Amino acid sequence: MPVEPILDVSSIDFSRPMFSRADIERVNPHRGVMALLDAVVWVDEGNQNGVAVKHVRGDEFWASGHIPGLPIFPGVLMVESAAQLCSFLYYRRTPTTYFAGFTRIENTVFRGVVTPGDTLQLLAAEIKYNPKRFVTHVQGMVGDDVVFEGKITGMMFPNLGEITLQSVADGRVAAQ
Repeated sequence: MPVEPILDVSSIDFSRPMFSRADIERVNPHRGVMALLDAVVWVDEGNQNGVAVKHVRGDEFWASGHIPGLPIFPGVLMVESAAQLCSFLYYRRTPTTYFAGFTRIENTVFRGVVTPGDTLQLLAAEIKYNPKRFVTHVQGMVGDDVVFEGKITGMMFPNLGEITLQSVADGRVAAQ
């Protein structure tokens, strides 16, 4: 039985993203091969819900070794991609200089495979929020099919010290 998307994406113009990869880097600390979002195509007014895309390519670090001859985008990277969308929404909503990371993944189900050439649409819908912690329902879609879904919890980690996007860009994250 097909799973319904948590957000209606039918009116979203995926060819006109709201935030580019460069815009995402101004908000999220992820860099290099671990910056997984290519664009955020839609965010609601309160930064509670959003849709992003990840263009899955055959030249990515995982492709040659994650099932040679049949590269399959790893589930853990699908979840990480969704967590980066959740982080983007959290950082846009919360004025903090502390690192926020995910602490729990619940009820995650993989319903399909994602392969090079696919565009993974990531959907995030807020369940709970406060400035120190968030819980989000996430899904990944390829075309009209939900290929995974789950619930991600994240929180702020003040004990890791403050970060700045400049310190991330420089390759250093210094506690202050």
